[in-house]
Amino acid sequence: MADVLSLGKQILRQEARSIQELADNLDARFLQAVYRILCCEGNIVVCGIGKAGLVGQKVSATLSSTGSPSHFLHPAEAIHGDLGKIKAGDVLLIFSQSGETEEITRILPALRSFRISIMAVTASENSTLGKNAEIVLPLGNLTEADVHGLAPSTSTAAMIALGDALALTVSERRRFQADHFAKLHPGGSLGRKLSLVDEHMRHLDRCRLAPDSETIREVFARHCISGRRSGAVLLTDIAGRLSGIFTDSDLARLFEKGNEHLLDSPIRHVMTLKPAAVMTGTKMLEAVAMMGERRISELPVTDGAGFPIGILDITDIVAAFPECAEQTMPQETKPVLKAVA
Repeated sequence: MADVLSLGKQILRQEARSIQELADNLDARFLQAVYRILCCEGNIVVCGIGKAGLVGQKVSATLSSTGSPSHFLHPAEAIHGDLGKIKAGDVLLIFSQSGETEEITRILPALRSFRISIMAVTASENSTLGKNAEIVLPLGNLTEADVHGLAPSTSTAAMIALGDALALTVSERRRFQADHFAKLHPGGSLGRKLSLVDEHMRHLDRCRLAPDSETIREVFARHCISGRRSGAVLLTDIAGRLSGIFTDSDLARLFEKGNEHLLDSPIRHVMTLKPAAVMTGTKMLEAVAMMGERRISELPVTDGAGFPIGILDITDIVAAFPECAEQTMPQETKPVLKAVA
């Protein structure tokens, strides 16, 4: 078993060294490649076959998701009609370790008739691919990590790393922001975190809302809602702006401390003044972080003038963001969640 563990470490270290050497040798050609993509008026068409093709598909997806429209072109299909996926103004990015792969070299003559820039990620600029490319990002002489030095491993790791460096550098130069990322990633855990509170809050028609001048008894008697209610009441001042919040836990504490006489006093005397709140348009990632830091179960949402427009409730967040349950749930609630699960 020790030999197996040692071999695993050796492979990882060899691939890591190759990527480090690639980083150390990065030169002005990388700047040219970044500039060419930034100036591209069409799409970044990524090409490769075999393991290099799989790398190309990943890099194409990364480019597309970070602000550079891209699609993948299979070289074997290209000579049977898929060259129609290329148009003037595109940039073609080709991955090939040897630069001599038959399917790649066969399409190079046909590409001369297209008004496109060709960039190559390959071992040597003296290869057939390298000589036909306008910009070459050389991988250098790499030794594959398997015991026979044959299985694409070190080379594909280096290709992915270089492709990521290219895509993410371009993205940073485009000033690609989190809201742009959210627009392109609406699904899954990442999409939910980057979505806005407006998409997940309970709107006012599903909230308990009352003037802070009313008594506690009046608030709970008059302001009922149908359906599943939140554990908090949003309270407003005379102008209708959010002035406080009063939770079911606050009500329970009144009885625990023997302060039932306060039920007929204005709720403003016992509410939480100036509660934590977020504005409309806030990302859920920020709202969830705030609820986790403050250990609160309800978070009001207001407009720019301070008028309440809704509330985020912990039960909704646990349902929509199960991965954030441990972060946001108050300590006393977690055992209950585990028991239910």
